[in-house]
Amino acid sequence: MDGVRIREREVVATSHMPWFHSNVTREATERMLHQRADGTFLIRDSTNFPGDYTLSMAYRGKVEHYRIYQSGGQITCDNEEFFTNLTQLVSHYKRDADGLCHRLVTPIICESYRIPSSNADIEDRTSAFLKAGLVIPSGDIRLGDIIGHGEFGDVLVGFYKDKKVAVKVSKRHGNGMLDSLLDESRFMVGLSHRNLVALIGVVLDDANIYMVTEYMANGNLVDLLRSRGRHQLEKTQLIQFAIDICDGMCYLESRQIVHRDLAARNVLLDDEYVAKVSDFGLAKKAHSAANDNSSGKFPIKWTAPEALRHSNFSTKSDMWSFGVLLWEIFSFGRVPYPRIPIQDVGRHIERGYGMEAPEGARARGSDVVRGVMYMMLGALQPQDRPHLHRCCHD
Repeated sequence: MDGVRIREREVVATSHMPWFHSNVTREATERMLHQRADGTFLIRDSTNFPGDYTLSMAYRGKVEHYRIYQSGGQITCDNEEFFTNLTQLVSHYKRDADGLCHRLVTPIICESYRIPSSNADIEDRTSAFLKAGLVIPSGDIRLGDIIGHGEFGDVLVGFYKDKKVAVKVSKRHGNGMLDSLLDESRFMVGLSHRNLVALIGVVLDDANIYMVTEYMANGNLVDLLRSRGRHQLEKTQLIQFAIDICDGMCYLESRQIVHRDLAARNVLLDDEYVAKVSDFGLAKKAHSAANDNSSGKFPIKWTAPEALRHSNFSTKSDMWSFGVLLWEIFSFGRVPYPRIPIQDVGRHIERGYGMEAPEGARARGSDVVRGVMYMMLGALQPQDRPHLHRCCHD
């Protein structure tokens, strides 16, 4: 009777167990785990002992199998450590091998797995990745060192299909940022342009959600501007950065997408120093960005006056941000509106204050850059600003 109760409890809980593969055979398991990294694992129904389970794990080029059986109303694989359910067992052996050949590291996600949620909205968000073929089995990603810390959690270098990638990690529970990471990832589905950071896929792990994007070897633009400065960056390179960003933003404008957080810190550089717009955490479709009363944390010094006053975001407010970004580029990464406290920026702009052209934009041959900058930042009314595609073509 105890065994029946345990079995029923586990069936209910499988929605929270992406590593559970139910009726997969031993032979199929060994194919899935063949040449995987040590600690890659899955759990399946036992074929030789109905009602029990088997933990299968890759280790040193082989596949090790451990029977998980019921004893005294609990489950165990060694008659020393006992657990109420499989989730507890996996959590324990992820922390410590404790008699196994290796601690559990990376699960093989069952193809039929869906993110569990009491909120149907999260399930809706994951369906977009499934339809687009962007769900990556966690066993296919190898994680490396932490290379940054973002709003959602750590950013790590990773390897997918022998290619270096960047991996944003958000825990399912505890930091409240899961929804935001899923929204950002979903927003990137279907976007494809040379000057936008590309989404490669998402990993739906039992403990974390991973957003996998192309790896940008040279970091973000503001760090490059500040570290290299006027002595190492030629004017032609600065102009090329501006053109790259403008091209990426023109593409977003053509798709009626408002970025809402355009700044040099959110522009990344690949191994050939091609600039690509990233960080779509605040992005919206144009029709829903207008008069948006959401409580997002918007960067005051980069945000257009109508957006600060009335939360009225549009491709024209992105145009304002592009003007501020140009100022950043040609000032070699200085913070905009220097010497003005952040709480006073809006008032200064309303009174007609305009930043002086930075030194890098005063040089001979920079007339177009200066003109574009003044067109953006001198137009308090959005209708007076040009469209992004006009700047690119000019």
